[in-house]
Amino acid sequence: MSEDPQESLDLFDDHEEVVSEDGKKVTRRGIYLLPNLLTTASLFSGFFSIISAINGNFIASGMALFAAQMLDGLDGRVARLTNSQSLFGAQYDSLCDVISFGLAPAIIVFLWGLDSMGQAGWVFSFLYVAAAALRLARFNTYIGSEDTYFKGLPSPVASGMVVYFVWAMSSYGIQGEQVGAILATFTAILTGLVSLLMVVNVPYYSFKEIELKKRVPFFSMLFVVFIFALISIDPPFVLAICAFCYVLSGPVLWVVKALRK
Repeated sequence: MSEDPQESLDLFDDHEEVVSEDGKKVTRRGIYLLPNLLTTASLFSGFFSIISAINGNFIASGMALFAAQMLDGLDGRVARLTNSQSLFGAQYDSLCDVISFGLAPAIIVFLWGLDSMGQAGWVFSFLYVAAAALRLARFNTYIGSEDTYFKGLPSPVASGMVVYFVWAMSSYGIQGEQVGAILATFTAILTGLVSLLMVVNVPYYSFKEIELKKRVPFFSMLFVVFIFALISIDPPFVLAICAFCYVLSGPVLWVVKALRK
């Protein structure tokens, strides 16, 4: 059986993807650079947060994860604004999210305080990784159908709830030997609850309906400035409160919808 020499000698072949244009299926070669660069930057930030945690710098870990969240929020919006969405980009984004918002938070919270719990500590850490991976796998099957509400807590917010708590505690000098049994137990319970919320069918508002390219009232800009000023007062504490409010919004929304039925 003969083999095409050109095909066999190519070390790197162009990615091909079948897309729908004007109701017709066409094949496009290559990938979009800008949104995938942002996704790669998010992956690097997540990787850097792991390295920082290994070196005992949990404040830098929190900052790096915050950067990863901002970049992760931008790549999808940039893809939609520039009409550069692709199946490759969606899959690459989810794989990077497993590292940045699945593995990184689990390692950070384990090295910060759960390691003092022994086997129970790494069990809770692994539970978080598994829940994040399952959440992202399920999200991939719902691509295009989760426009207004997410099913389950999004992994970036889940990671924020865990890591911002660690960041806040570390900024107050609580880490390592300062983490007692009570605080470690509380952190394990928090990690377990966040993991559970990622895999249950609790609705969370997606904010995808917010259009960045449309005109908005002048007051909206003042509101954004106020948010930045508020965060600058105590970044880890304020971000942890924001993450907690969003995490709590899901069960509240679920209860409201259940009562209306």
